[in-house]
Amino acid sequence: MQTAFGFDFAPILPLWLIAGLGALCLLVLVPAAIRRARGVWWRVLAFLLVLGALSQPRLVEQTRETRPDIALLLVDHTDSTRAATNHAAAIEAARRQIEARIGRMREVELRVVDIPEGGNQGTRAFAALERALADIPAARLAGVLLLSDGQVHDVPADGTGWAPGEGVPLHLLMPGRQGEVDRRIRLLEAPGFGIVGRSVELRLIVEDLGVPTQTGQAQLTLRRDGQAPITESVPIGREHRITLPIERAGPSVIDLVAETRPGEVSDVNNRVVVSINGVRDRLRVLLVSGEPHAGERTWRRLLKADPGVDLVHFTILRPPEKDDLTPLNELALIAFPVRELFQVKLRDFDLVVFDRFANRGILPPSYLRNIAEYVRGGGALLVSVGPEFVGGTSLASTPLGAVLPARPAGQQAILDQAFRPRISIPGSRHPVTEGLTGANTETSDPSWGRWYRTIRTEPRSGTTVMEGAGGAPLLVLDRVGQGRVALMLSDHIWLWSRGHDGGGPQQELLRRTAHWLMREPELEEEDLTARIEAGQLMVNRRSLDAGAPPEVTITAPDGTTSRVPLANGGGGRSSAEAPAAAPGLWQVSDGRRQAFAAAMPANPPEFADLRADPARVQSLVSATGGAARWFGDGTTVPEIRSVSAGRDAQGSGWIGLRRREDHTVTGIAALPLLPPWLMLPLLLGVAIIAWRSEAR
Repeated sequence: MQTAFGFDFAPILPLWLIAGLGALCLLVLVPAAIRRARGVWWRVLAFLLVLGALSQPRLVEQTRETRPDIALLLVDHTDSTRAATNHAAAIEAARRQIEARIGRMREVELRVVDIPEGGNQGTRAFAALERALADIPAARLAGVLLLSDGQVHDVPADGTGWAPGEGVPLHLLMPGRQGEVDRRIRLLEAPGFGIVGRSVELRLIVEDLGVPTQTGQAQLTLRRDGQAPITESVPIGREHRITLPIERAGPSVIDLVAETRPGEVSDVNNRVVVSINGVRDRLRVLLVSGEPHAGERTWRRLLKADPGVDLVHFTILRPPEKDDLTPLNELALIAFPVRELFQVKLRDFDLVVFDRFANRGILPPSYLRNIAEYVRGGGALLVSVGPEFVGGTSLASTPLGAVLPARPAGQQAILDQAFRPRISIPGSRHPVTEGLTGANTETSDPSWGRWYRTIRTEPRSGTTVMEGAGGAPLLVLDRVGQGRVALMLSDHIWLWSRGHDGGGPQQELLRRTAHWLMREPELEEEDLTARIEAGQLMVNRRSLDAGAPPEVTITAPDGTTSRVPLANGGGGRSSAEAPAAAPGLWQVSDGRRQAFAAAMPANPPEFADLRADPARVQSLVSATGGAARWFGDGTTVPEIRSVSAGRDAQGSGWIGLRRREDHTVTGIAALPLLPPWLMLPLLLGVAIIAWRSEAR
């Protein structure tokens, strides 16, 4: 409690009227003062007493309850402080010191506000400050202390004109030391996708922050999908380009690491991870149809309906042995370009389809051998057969038969019998046939339409994903060398497209088959993938193996490993989740396959610069009369003093909090200085003295 004294007035008349009376008094006194009349000063005193009586001056005594000043401490807990070596620990140590020092200042109350992680918007220190100031009376705010590395990303645009309050200093206290350096990789351009068979270009700069000149070379290590690393020297401070060929469809993870600079605050931002998704350009498909049949156009309609497919279609209407004496100049059909298709340009195609093609001398053995080598070298072959697959003209009897997964079972292999195609046990786990609409389950038969012909075969290799009459193979998928082969052992799939007996998912089945042959990543039957979403590593595995899924080994960017069990999801799928907070390259292995995932920084602006540097907020600090100081490991925090208005808020080795002296008035007592009982005799006495003086 404090007592304060002061003067005020409680006028009887309005102030303008009192001012008018004062002017009249002045008019009366001026002639007398000019003539130097006797008693003029007694007149002045009388008029003053009259005006004073009308104004009623009072001596006021106030009883005040003082309120402590408030110091606001903002503590930065964002990623940039945690990433830099020892910055987070130093900030915490400085926080404890400041709390202890201000705790000993009885006239100051300390309020602490933590600056949380700001998503991908960087450090939002001034947003936190604005929220905190909303709960603090402006008259009590003594100063703002910002414990941060200075990497603040919401500094007001008009920084020199902004202040937390009139005369209130903003002090920036930073960990570490002045002149810190940091090396980083800054990506200028990183495409998110690339065309398979072509190359993409990355543009980047390796920079050294905090050094006067950007000179010299740095070693840059590139690792792609866990392959052997490639190291090259890049100039510091200048743009560098890296050309990467896109070799396959699906995501590829590129890990780029710049060597650590001696003395830099952290090497976290020396690494960037880029994910590039390989996509195919327009797929080139060669479709060769044999003798005309009811389902001949099924494949053509399917492939022509796909805007990403360039289709070359030939139908063999006139085999060489057929001669009807029609002149060549009257034929409307072009000659079959055998050499161009099956020797010169064969490898330009992504998929070759034979639809009920019989070997009647159109393709010499050398060209069929070329097709077999094309498959072994990474090509894709789909063979849809009918009765022509049985007998001497069968493709199984040619050099192409070496890559087919099945051969006809003798001359009586044609089975004309109604049946509903069934998904085999392996097919229920294979992505080509898993989950097809109308498929059979463990407790129900298929609900799609019937077919009426199957070619019985002797399986040699591959996976039978669909079965025909009597459990005979109907659709067999196989991998041969680097390529893939699909064999459809019936020519009645067109019945589904016509809606016969309820129809069936012929379009989806054929689409999946064609895309599996062309290695679409989502249709891989033996696959392990990983991705990172919201700080969680999502692992997905698909396999034809019906056993319990194995555990996966997860390798974090810092090299630590952990084992996580996979949960069976049915249909050959299994999955797992694990926390993945650290940015960088995460690796997952199930013992046979590996997958990689790129963890980008959750808050990229935080990692752009990890130095403790006041440049971003220096203008505000200077405008408010505050100071920017480094406190090392937290043991050299400046002394904190309370300073009065008009004095500097900083000095050598100390920073100041403004003394605001805010209070609440709890009582008021007023004593009139000219009470009526005193005023009347004084006025009469002065008037008598003035009259006697003038009467002499």
